[in-house]
Amino acid sequence: MVIHSGESSFKGDSYGRSSSQFLPPPITHRKDCMSAAVKRYRYLRRLFKFDQMDFEFAFWQMTYLFISPKRVYRNFNYRKETKSQFARDDPAFLVLLSFWLCVSSIGFVFVLGLGFWEFFKFLSYLIFVDCIALGICAATVLWIISNKYFLKPSCIGQDVEWGYAFDIHLNAFFPTLIILHVLQLFFYHVFISQDWFLARLFGNTLWLIAIGQYVYITFLGYACLPILQRTHVLMYALVPVFFMYIVSLATSWNIIQTFMDFYHYRVV
Repeated sequence: MVIHSGESSFKGDSYGRSSSQFLPPPITHRKDCMSAAVKRYRYLRRLFKFDQMDFEFAFWQMTYLFISPKRVYRNFNYRKETKSQFARDDPAFLVLLSFWLCVSSIGFVFVLGLGFWEFFKFLSYLIFVDCIALGICAATVLWIISNKYFLKPSCIGQDVEWGYAFDIHLNAFFPTLIILHVLQLFFYHVFISQDWFLARLFGNTLWLIAIGQYVYITFLGYACLPILQRTHVLMYALVPVFFMYIVSLATSWNIIQTFMDFYHYRVV
């Protein structure tokens, strides 16, 4: 009995030492993590390989950005644990977002009475200016602010990935796009464009909800990072937004109509 126990203990200890030599270190402690340039290259390389994209998961993310945005950001944390990065490595979400950008642009063709050439101008402005250019500006500003002012003292040396900051913008942009560029089109001619208080109330409330969603989802994106603190400051952006909403109702300003006029002027 004693000899058998000793042999068993010895084998278990030997197995433990030998197997540990072949186990990879935890993902958060590896020194060979990919650089930002390599991650960006791999992401762009997969951009046109549709068979390698997980469209089902991307659609799930888009759905839960409306239902429960917190669940979407939990998956970003899982990605950090398994792949050592918060930013998406699958461009499926971007491809689906591009699809919705095209669909909403087609809707504006009918609502604004745009021609064939005006459609491509509108789509180009929407993709390259409203989504990408403004998104790069917003992501860069918040990336700098979060790394400079929100980083915990105990996490000096770590930083927020710029790619993750841009992913937060894309997450927040999608519900805003659906509310202001898809949903409101069904009510524009029959209700929102009318010179009634209820029409202004409905249209401006849609605008408030859309911008509020953008701010809230942006806040959640940074709040879920364990290396940041005081991220609740981002929610203060809702104060001037709500103030603008009250002023618009008091001054009979139809915000949706203003944006529609701007879109029409920009492409015609």
